[in-house]
Amino acid sequence: MKNPSPAITSLLFVCMGNICRSPAGENVMRKLLQDEGLDDHVLCDSAGTIGYHAGNPPDARMSSAGRKRGLPMSGSARQVAAQDLDRFDLILAMDEANHQDLMALATDENRHKVKRFCDYCVQHSDTEVPDPYYGGSQGFEHVLDLLEDGCAQILAEIKK
Repeated sequence: MKNPSPAITSLLFVCMGNICRSPAGENVMRKLLQDEGLDDHVLCDSAGTIGYHAGNPPDARMSSAGRKRGLPMSGSARQVAAQDLDRFDLILAMDEANHQDLMALATDENRHKVKRFCDYCVQHSDTEVPDPYYGGSQGFEHVLDLLEDGCAQILAEIKK
């Protein structure tokens, strides 16, 4: 992992619409935290850089892929707000466009909290979590593979 974070007690996963990648990241992380008995100690949420899907549940195709892996795939889409960057210890951007949008919203005081999710991946060399929205089922599986990889590393950081 590149650039380890200080003590992590709250995480925010961010993609564009908050219906595929970021809710999947939130659900992967929630499951890992629950399995370790840490779900009462770490706040986990997700948001999108746009509000177009606000109030919607995760994408049905992502939910189906996640449920096959034992994930609950709960959540309701919302747009990231400036106060989120103060509230969360670690804000994870799924791709470069999301990272740029978050950095534009960040202040000097919270900019250090914004990280690229794939910086936490050790089993995959991807630099971005690709948006699976317009692709087939394999795209959703690949996203979940990346999320499981990176979230495992984040969990290891939390446990330190």
